[in-house]
Amino acid sequence: MSTQPAGVDLSRSPEGLGVLAFRGPDAARFLQGQLSADVEKLALGASTLAGLHSAQGRTVALLALLRTTGEEVLSVLPIELVSAVELRLRKFILRAKVRIEDLSETHRVIGIPAGADAAAEWALPWGDRRMLVVPVARAEEFTGGASERTDWERADIAAGLPQIYTATSEAFVAQMLNLDLLGAIAFDKGCYTGQEVIARAHYRGRVKRRLQRWHAPAGKAPRAGDSARTGDGRALTVVRAAPSVDGGWDLLAVGTFAESAPGTAPEAAPIQPDAIVVNGPLPLPYSLPE
Repeated sequence: MSTQPAGVDLSRSPEGLGVLAFRGPDAARFLQGQLSADVEKLALGASTLAGLHSAQGRTVALLALLRTTGEEVLSVLPIELVSAVELRLRKFILRAKVRIEDLSETHRVIGIPAGADAAAEWALPWGDRRMLVVPVARAEEFTGGASERTDWERADIAAGLPQIYTATSEAFVAQMLNLDLLGAIAFDKGCYTGQEVIARAHYRGRVKRRLQRWHAPAGKAPRAGDSARTGDGRALTVVRAAPSVDGGWDLLAVGTFAESAPGTAPEAAPIQPDAIVVNGPLPLPYSLPE
């Protein structure tokens, strides 16, 4: 009898993950017209990160998608956004043969190492790890001796993987979150909500604000949407954060990322007494455009 790997339940926390299922003959086609990734090209068992955007190109939510069958796509996203995303997408169903089901009460999202042998029906590759979507009744099979949720958060931050919560929904244009560098935007697909703005930023302009990794050596716990500043006075907005193993806080934040031109001053941060002071930027596993 095989032993299931110890994992972490990513559903049971204040910032837990929920699950939406899109089912029906038009499920993939429907999502193709709503999300930034190329959903219709996903092979069975394949996954991708995708953005749901406003008409202004700002990211409403990030969804990790898994193509389970020809007529089903699962999505994993912060549970605090599940209801809002479901309501938003229902408005666009019209005559499409698709139904949206919230599985957050009946299923759990479990994080495990990528090489672990886990007998789960639904598994999403996630960098050097995997996310399993399992029925509530089976959750304990995967979480005996579970690691801390903060370990998973630190790994996401080290990988430069953003997340959107209620506090930051519609705060950032897609490229500010590096979605173009993470395979979450398909520039050769058809139209989707926000596509015009996102494509314009890609083909015509230089994105001046990007997601980077930072460290706050002390102070209060940073939260999504909080203001931060660098030592040279650049303004940042926190995207996600976790306690660092060395003390302080590891975080991802969006701000001006390019070096200032000679003779010019960097973007000045608003004078805010509670702004978090950070060190960095720290390396990411992918390169930002010059």
